[in-house]
Amino acid sequence: MRRAAGQATIAVMSHEVRAVLATARDTPVSVETITVPDPGPGEALVRVAACGVCHTDLHYRDGGIGDEFPYLLGHEAAGTVEAVGPDVTEVAPGDFVILNWRAVCGVCRACRRGRPWLCFDTRNATQKMTRADGTPLSAALGIGAFAELTLVAAGQCTKVDAQTPATVAGLLGCGVMAGLGAAINTGQVGRGDSVAVFGCGGVGDAAIAGAVLAGATTVVAVDVDDRKLDWARTFGATHTVNSRNADPVAEIRALTGGNGVDVAIEAVGRPETYRQAFYARDLAGTVVLVGVPTPEMTLELPLLDVFSRGGALKSSWYGDCLPNRDFPMLIELYRQGRLPLESFVSEKIGIDDVEAAFGAMQRGEVLRSVVVL
Repeated sequence: MRRAAGQATIAVMSHEVRAVLATARDTPVSVETITVPDPGPGEALVRVAACGVCHTDLHYRDGGIGDEFPYLLGHEAAGTVEAVGPDVTEVAPGDFVILNWRAVCGVCRACRRGRPWLCFDTRNATQKMTRADGTPLSAALGIGAFAELTLVAAGQCTKVDAQTPATVAGLLGCGVMAGLGAAINTGQVGRGDSVAVFGCGGVGDAAIAGAVLAGATTVVAVDVDDRKLDWARTFGATHTVNSRNADPVAEIRALTGGNGVDVAIEAVGRPETYRQAFYARDLAGTVVLVGVPTPEMTLELPLLDVFSRGGALKSSWYGDCLPNRDFPMLIELYRQGRLPLESFVSEKIGIDDVEAAFGAMQRGEVLRSVVVL
């Protein structure tokens, strides 16, 4: 029960919707009816229109991120605010929003120092969504958007132009923003720079698109799959290297006058590709890690090489984005025809097709499958 100020006690409403759950490690997902509560203070109820199938969801299913099963999967989403709780001012019912998983707090030490994109205390909904038997669900990245309705912190909703198709807008909620931001925000690619991107899935191709937007003139795409290298060209790669057949470091140096690139972006999350990125950069160049490693991975580099090559070794969290700043700007670039978000959408599927979409992702057949609700 909830009591509004000066009013009689009223019942807290809840909603039953279909959703995609990961119930145990390495187990196929299931589609179940779950219960979603009405929003409380600081929360928003969002009717999901579309949600991309991201590799992070597969990591959750396989236990690569945590073991707080059952998980409510899905986080790369856009939809319409259905209702908001008390004291919410960021959004209102009817707003078209992209969901983000870094709702900044505004008061932690990073926020106070003017670096809110590094916020150390990001917000999620306080209430839990549950299975039909009352078991609390862990929402993937605090969102859980493979569902007709989801409950999030109001700060996780970023209002954008409602004329944007939800199937492309939602992609900014994770993978595309991570790649674009790795190039533009973290790597700070500039006019005339040379860039190499290792791994040409959705995140890597977004990094390529970001490098092109920033004015890079040489953009080298590296992958082991010729099909992915073909995709990379459509996003602006000027050169491609299949690292099954050639040494990418030698090829990149040959393409850059023997020097290496100004910015090397690793979008795989593996030690061997990170080493390639490290040695493929110019002196005083930058390496950006945006691919997500698994917990058991380790990296060994000669410390003298780290010292003598100079430059910067960076990790990119969510593309160092600030959703309220970056999402509307990127949507405007899309509407101007300068950011080909629709090219990331390989297929549109239903909520019952997520497990099959994971298989297509693992086989490298798609950039993004998008669930349309």
